[in-house]
Amino acid sequence: MSFDALCQAVESGKTSEAENITRKFLSEGADPLKMIAALTEAMNHLGEQFARLEIFLPQLVFAGESLKAVVNILRPEILGTGNQAASKGKVVLGVVKGDLHEIGKNIVKLMLETNGFEVKDLGYDVDSLTFIKEAEAMGADIIGVSSLITTTMPGQKEIIDLLKDKGIRDKYKVVIGGAPTGPEWADEIGADLWCADAASAPQLITDLLDGK
Repeated sequence: MSFDALCQAVESGKTSEAENITRKFLSEGADPLKMIAALTEAMNHLGEQFARLEIFLPQLVFAGESLKAVVNILRPEILGTGNQAASKGKVVLGVVKGDLHEIGKNIVKLMLETNGFEVKDLGYDVDSLTFIKEAEAMGADIIGVSSLITTTMPGQKEIIDLLKDKGIRDKYKVVIGGAPTGPEWADEIGADLWCADAASAPQLITDLLDGK
C-alpha cells in the first residue's frame, strides 16, 4: 500500500486533506506504524530541502502542523495495538537551544511511548541546563537530544560537558539524533547512542539500557 497521497498532503500543509486521507487508510486496514514510517521519511526529505534552502520555514511549519494532526489520529490506533509493555525507562526528550524543528522529535516521542517508555517532552529551543534539571526532577534514565541543523549541534556536546562538570555524567545515558548528526559525531562528543531514525529508537534505547 502506497502512502504517497498522505505524504504529499502533509508536505503541502493541507491538514484537512491529510486527516481525511489518514482516516480513509485506517478504514481500509492500513498499518498505522507503516504510515508513521512513510511520513517520517517524507519529513526527513522536507528537512533536507529546508537545509538546502529549497523551501522556506513557513512550508516546514505548515507541514509540521499537518503532521501533528495526523499523529493525533494515529496515536490511539498505535497505542491500542497492544505493543505497550511495562515501563522500560524514563526519557527526557527535547530539541537543543536555537533549533525550532520538532517534527522528528515528536515522532520519536510517539514511538517511545508506544513501546513502553515514559517520556517528558521539553519541546524545542531548550536550554542545556533545562535538560539536566528536568532529568534530575524526573529521575530519568535517558536524556534524548535532537538537533536538526548543523549550527545547533554543539548544544548536544554542551549537555554532555555540563553533566561531566556537575559530576553526574554516569547517571544518564545521553542519546542524540537529527539529520546532520551521525555515529562519528556521537563518538566525538561522548554520547552513549546515536539513533538514525524514530523507528529504530525504541529497540536501540532498550538495548542500551540492557547493556547490550
